[in-house]
Amino acid sequence: MSELKEPSYIGHRKRLKQKYEQNGINGWLDYEILEFILFYAIPRKDTKLIAKRLLSKFKTIRGILDADRKEIESVRGISKNSALFLKLLKDIFVFYMEQDIHERDLLSSPKLVYDYLKLELKGLANEEFKMMFLDSRNQLISMESLKNGTVNRVIVFPRKIVERALCNHTVGVIIAHNHPSGSIEPSVEDQKITETIKEALNTVDIKLLDHIIIGGNKYFSFRENRIVIEKN
Repeated sequence: MSELKEPSYIGHRKRLKQKYEQNGINGWLDYEILEFILFYAIPRKDTKLIAKRLLSKFKTIRGILDADRKEIESVRGISKNSALFLKLLKDIFVFYMEQDIHERDLLSSPKLVYDYLKLELKGLANEEFKMMFLDSRNQLISMESLKNGTVNRVIVFPRKIVERALCNHTVGVIIAHNHPSGSIEPSVEDQKITETIKEALNTVDIKLLDHIIIGGNKYFSFRENRIVIEKN
């Protein structure tokens, strides 16, 4: 009786793992990185073709991680489990960045704040607000999300932000939201709600330190542009 032949992808996986052990992913093509990642979600298939299908649809690894889970599942060869695994990777990156921004002066580290918020907000199909609560040293106490829904933001958001700021014993607040269209130009409503939130926080002696809009790979800072919020 002849021995069963080992599937060709097994040997390929071994070689790719050895390559990673020796040099990391320096010099790798995007599809090689992605097929290596998929080893851990798809144990019994050749993942190279699946990786190339994903890149064909979403163009980049970042595009894949930013995509909606259902969109990822629409790619042939990707199961719900595989899509969840890819979404988990982004969540881990976000968690890693969040750990890095603790114990940092966030007003003097705008690039760090932007990099974190970009991971959190870029690629979302709907607008979402983030609230960052800071202490007297401008260090992060906590961060919370406020979904946009159908309720009028100008009525609900200022009251909710003040409530959460008091609960967190904060001294200053940075708010941020995304523009799914990719534009970073603040709308009239963006400026109005920023002014309203600033005034609401002032009534309880808490400062609105910045409002950041994320769109595509760019951001707009109200503080840097001296709109509503003055730089210290």
